[in-house]
Amino acid sequence: MSPKGSVKRTTIILDEEEREYIDHLINQGREPGIKPLISKMLDVYRSMRIYDWKFPGEYYIGISRVAFLNVEFIDILLKHIPKEKWREAGNQVGEMAKVSLEASIDIETSNKEKWPDVLKRLRVQGFGDFYLKDKFVIIRTPLISNCEFLCGFLETLLGIKLEVRTVTPPLVFEINETTEK
Repeated sequence: MSPKGSVKRTTIILDEEEREYIDHLINQGREPGIKPLISKMLDVYRSMRIYDWKFPGEYYIGISRVAFLNVEFIDILLKHIPKEKWREAGNQVGEMAKVSLEASIDIETSNKEKWPDVLKRLRVQGFGDFYLKDKFVIIRTPLISNCEFLCGFLETLLGIKLEVRTVTPPLVFEINETTEK
């Protein structure tokens, strides 16, 4: 077998409590096995740049500080923004996210070919499950269920114009091809 095709094996020794926890996740069906779990953990570790985090409580992804917040915290903040300002607030947050992604991980967010990478980043950061389907952006289990705010956020982040097609999750936004930025 060629060196390129060879498989490297690594042995890790887990404490009994750690192995019981992993076995519990597998037995509950929450994880398919130990290898997929470790692969997922490494993907999150790498994509969230956890190796740069300063513990406890000071977490950065590139230039942006990250905090773990309850969704209720965000909902309360949004309730204090007047309804007519929701999309504008989303635009401003989208601009911040655009600058952060472009400066931190060198992803040009308005490049349509990079959208899967952008949406993966949003998924890993907990914004929800994002999917591109034909001319639609679909968000299952959105962190923020305010469709006007999210519409503004995605429009600025991706450099496009969207039309809201559903107002309750799963949220569906249609990409308006005639007005792409």
